[in-house]
Amino acid sequence: MFDFIFFRRMLTPILIQIIFWAALLFCIVAGFVDIFGENSVWNGIKILILGPIVVRMACEILILFFRINETLTDIKNNISTEIPHEDQT
Repeated sequence: MFDFIFFRRMLTPILIQIIFWAALLFCIVAGFVDIFGENSVWNGIKILILGPIVVRMACEILILFFRINETLTDIKNNISTEIPHEDQT
């Protein structure tokens, strides 16, 4: 909880995952509505196949920035604990 309050732990990756599942559900519903509705069956099939792939790729790209930040933070912490700082006097 301490890390969350001081912005060391990010909330956005969790929100991105929630958005992913909502968008995935939307793609499935929209695909079936197009297939069984008045629109083209091919459009519905495209939405069912390509929709989840595009949504997943977009969410992965957004989460990638947070993973890069976490990795760089881990590297910084490992370097600062392994190498003692010398006085430059």
